[in-house]
Parts: sequence; C-alpha cells; structure tokens
Amino acid sequence: MDSTSISTDRRAFVLAVTSAGLSACTFSPTSNQQIGKVNRLEVHKSSRRMHAFLDNGKRQSFDVSLGFSPVGHKSREGDGKTPVGSYVIDRKNPQSQFHLSLGISYPNEEDVRSARSRGVDPGGDIFIHGQPNRSRDRQKRGDWTYGCIAVTNEEMDLLFNAVSVGTPIHIYH
Repeated sequence: MDSTSISTDRRAFVLAVTSAGLSACTFSPTSNQQIGKVNRLEVHKSSRRMHAFLDNGKRQSFDVSLGFSPVGHKSREGDGKTPVGSYVIDRKNPQSQFHLSLGISYPNEEDVRSARSRGVDPGGDIFIHGQPNRSRDRQKRGDWTYGCIAVTNEEMDLLFNAVSVGTPIHIYH
C-alpha cells in the first residue's frame, strides 16, 4: 500500500493528531518516513497496540492484528494465539510471504518446558509482519494471523529498517 491509498479519514485523523502536537506519540507513516532506531517493543494484546520505544526517547505506536484466537498465552501449535512474555527479535526476513517480517524468539525455554509437560508442540515461527503478498491491495482487518503480530506494509517498512536482531519485545495480555 502506498501513501496515496491511505483513506481520507485516516489522513484527517493524522492531520488532527499532528496539529494537536501529538505526533511524537502516534503517527500514520508514509513510505519515505523514518522513525530512528528502536531499542524495545511492547505489544498490548487487549488494546491491539504495539509501541516502539526509540533511542531518542520517543515512542511510536501502531495498531496491530493478532492470532485468530488471541485471548491467553500461546500454548501449542495451531491454537491461533499470540504468545505472552519476554522475547527478542531473532531474525529479519526480507523474503516473507507477508511483505517483510521480524522473527520473535518464541518459544523460549519456559514455553518449551510447559508444552512438553502437556505432551504438545509449542509451535513457532511467530513474527511481526505486514500484509499477505497475495493480496497486496487489501488491508486485512481483525485478528487473522496464526499467532503473529500484523501491521500495515508501510508500518512494516519502517519497523524492518528500525529494529535490529536482538531487540527485546515484551508481549502483554
């Protein structure tokens, strides 16, 4: 999605936020904007928001989509839940099926131990990613991933460039 396809309502909202002096807290990016280096990410599942904390002390916030069954912590492969806990970005994938993606280090040792104690596979391949490549012209709405965290392709462009491997990510209920 390019900047010309952002809805008029969204542009009006961004203009209002910017005029109110709140642009340091949230924003609607365009493809040629940069946000600086991200030193920490937080995802708040209940509010469907992700916050990127920048080296310059500012914060950028994004609306997110989660797994198709988002309530609770991911406990096994295929449950449609987005994990809860402390992880790191462990890889960057420029060839993602979902525009671009940042890998999350789920499962951690505790997740693996918990799943094994219940005799199940904890799953894996949890990412922050953009929209599916096969439907680039459409923005998917609601919680539709298999446990990942999805943003717009424009936002993913910003995050992909600003987040390094090793960046901590904390995912809350």
